[in-house]
Parts: sequence; structure tokens; C-alpha cells
Amino acid sequence: MSGPHAQTPAPSTGESDLHLATQICFAVYSAAHAFNRIYKPLLDGLGLTYPQYLVLLLLWEEDGQTMKTIGQRLYLDSGTLTPLMKRLETAGFVSRSRDAQDERLMRITLTETGRMLRQKALPFPDAIVCATGQSPARLKLLRDEIVGLRDALHANAAPDRGVA
Repeated sequence: MSGPHAQTPAPSTGESDLHLATQICFAVYSAAHAFNRIYKPLLDGLGLTYPQYLVLLLLWEEDGQTMKTIGQRLYLDSGTLTPLMKRLETAGFVSRSRDAQDERLMRITLTETGRMLRQKALPFPDAIVCATGQSPARLKLLRDEIVGLRDALHANAAPDRGVA
């Protein structure tokens, strides 16, 4: 292990290290699936997939971002992001155009329909909080811990495994 957050691994405790229930990666993975099951009916009502929703969240925060910036923020490569953007454009939620200063960059802009979709998504955060049974304050702490974990993992990932 190398990188700024590298630590000497704790000594192994034996066979129980390889039990599914002891794996933090599986806890995070299965929690992500549980979140997707909660989001699915909400997003189906808007005609969106979860990754499309994430793109729209970024654009609702700041419209007109480049594909590169969106990919970096969502940890998605261009091979995944390009078809996703094409589907959002076909659905009438975004438009794609070349950047005026640098034609190598593709700018993504919300359409009026895409902007109006935000109003329909406003109840989603409360629905998620209710589904977790946790307080918003507890969820914020948990999110911050998971972000710290993610950042440490990214810092220690092999260089060729990075995202565009």
C-alpha cells in the first residue's frame, strides 16, 4: 500500500477475515443497492436512471459544466458518460454543445424541461431520510465518514485504475 494515507495493515485475525459479514466493501456495496431500490420508484416517475439523476443534481447546482468536469465529479469515464448524456439529451433534459473557447470540451446545459424537473425532485431527500430511519444530522456524519473513506481509497488506488 502506498500514498499519503498508507498505514501498516493490522495483523490478520484469521479465517473470519474472509467472511462476507466482516467486509466493509460488501456493507457499502449492499447499502448502495438498498439506496437504488428506494430511489428507483422515485426516479421512474421522472423517467430517469440513478446515474442520470446524479448528472442532473450537478447541473442543478451549476449549469453549463463540461463533460470532463461532470465525469470527474461522478467518477465516471467518458465511455460511460457519453451514452448517458445522449440519453438525457434525447429525453429533452439537456443539450450538448462544444465549448466556445476550447472545442475539445463538450458543455452540458439544462433545457427548460431539465430545469423544471428539479421541482419534481425536491421531495426526494426527505423520502430518503425517512427510508433510512436516521436523523438528518446522523446521515450527514455518516456521509462525511464515507466520503473520507472514498477519498482515502482513491488516494491509494493504482494509478492506472483512475477515472478520466
